[in-house]
Amino acid sequence: MIYPVISTKNPIFLTGSKIPRNQERCSKLSSFQSRSIFRSFHHQNPGIKPKTQFLNPVIGTNLGEVSVRKGKKKKESLWQQGFQEMLGLCGLGYWVQGFRCFPWLALNFHMAYNLNLNPSTLQLVQNSGNLPMVAKPLFGILSDALYIGGAHRIPYICIGVLLQVLSWGQLALFPVAGQALPALMACVLLSNTGAAVTEVAKDALITEYGQKHLITGLQSYAFMALAAGGILGNLLGGYFLVKLPPRMMFLIFSVLLSIQLLVSLSASEECLGLARSLGPVPTGQSVSENIRKQLSDLMIAISEDSIFRPLTWIVASIAMVPILSGSIFCYQTQCLHLNPSVIGMSRVIGQLILLSLTVLYNHYWKQIPMRKLIGVVQILYASSLLLDLALVREINLSIGIPNEVFALCFSGLAETLAQFKILPFSVLLATLCPRGCEGSLTSFLASALCLSSIFSGFWGVGLAAMLGIRSNDYSNLPVGILIQFLAALLPLGWIHHVPMSQPVEKKRKKGMSKRNRKTRRIGRVVVGSVFAYRRERESDAQK
Repeated sequence: MIYPVISTKNPIFLTGSKIPRNQERCSKLSSFQSRSIFRSFHHQNPGIKPKTQFLNPVIGTNLGEVSVRKGKKKKESLWQQGFQEMLGLCGLGYWVQGFRCFPWLALNFHMAYNLNLNPSTLQLVQNSGNLPMVAKPLFGILSDALYIGGAHRIPYICIGVLLQVLSWGQLALFPVAGQALPALMACVLLSNTGAAVTEVAKDALITEYGQKHLITGLQSYAFMALAAGGILGNLLGGYFLVKLPPRMMFLIFSVLLSIQLLVSLSASEECLGLARSLGPVPTGQSVSENIRKQLSDLMIAISEDSIFRPLTWIVASIAMVPILSGSIFCYQTQCLHLNPSVIGMSRVIGQLILLSLTVLYNHYWKQIPMRKLIGVVQILYASSLLLDLALVREINLSIGIPNEVFALCFSGLAETLAQFKILPFSVLLATLCPRGCEGSLTSFLASALCLSSIFSGFWGVGLAAMLGIRSNDYSNLPVGILIQFLAALLPLGWIHHVPMSQPVEKKRKKGMSKRNRKTRRIGRVVVGSVFAYRRERESDAQK
């Protein structure tokens, strides 16, 4: 027969190291009585060793506190170490992603001047090269379902970076690859395929890490790293484009990608505190079943109104605005004869504005209702499109502002606002993302945004062809800009699809863990039931 260890007669519960004087006297007396009981019992029965050990209440409590402190310090040090590795891995990854404007600026000038492509063909090549970005949901489902070496994020980052190294390295080391348009398109498609895989894995990694450790808003820091890379890439791109041929810029970016590959290979998901697949490598059937399950979970997540409605709005607001970036770029370089450094510096200013807007959003604008914030940003975006109209109509010259200064300050503003508009939606969907669908949902969002951008670019190519905008005739370019402005105002008609409230930041729970609760029980001492328990064991032994 087993009796309860905790006595109902005279229990003493100690929950802290400070004890009132009256309770301290009682605890000392009870401890003294318990020791005397054991001495007398052991003197009468020398053959039986007592299994219950009595601890000094104060000492027991101190041991519990010491173990709790050691456990907390160990957990905090491991979490800080993983967080620093996370910031280093994803910070470098997003910075390199923003720095991709460095080789792309050289590639655009190479196609415009060395290959003599007209504006429509140039924009068609740019948008066709982004087609691999549409396959992001496939990469996301694979990263959620298929583990490589026990991990499912970092291996995909390495694969994507390796593909980019191969594509840009080929353009840098083999001149023939950059001279023929089909070979150039193959390298661009390979590069964007690697970029798509890397971006999917990074987005899923920060989403999964944020949900695991209850951190909301990591997407803001990703945007900061992205903007910082864009600032330096455009700044150096405009300078190196005057001093070096495009092939050398491709080579510099290939070396930078190689450094990112080495950093990614040295990282481990286990150090980040993420789940690791310990089972055997699944067979083809189990992998296919897992992929079907991930696809089903993705469809269920997208069908929810809280995700479907804002996703529909942001995709439609991008797709319905025709982009005339190729025509504007050729007009600035061929008609206004702007220096490449001016165009590069205008992108730098745009990325600086994006970085400032991201910091302001992260610290202050999260408190603003999301629908109101997005509405204001959309109006500002539509208004910024008219700045190109002022440059084409030479309104800036009539008020004494040179073309170089006007293009430097305002040329990249519309693109900056279009990028910033995505940030609140990225934070919202990352917060609402179900567990296990981090890669699938974030990649679906990125793919939908990329597909809408490609559609917007093709819509701009068709509009330019319909208006007769060519390399030697930009007379109808103002009409195209006005159509852009009106199309950008249309999404305000169904802005009710955007939720009013923004995602609330989760806080860490400071409740005690099982280990801490267990160590606290060291300060709990029992007296009354021990003698009866020992006596029962003694009678059982005599039988």
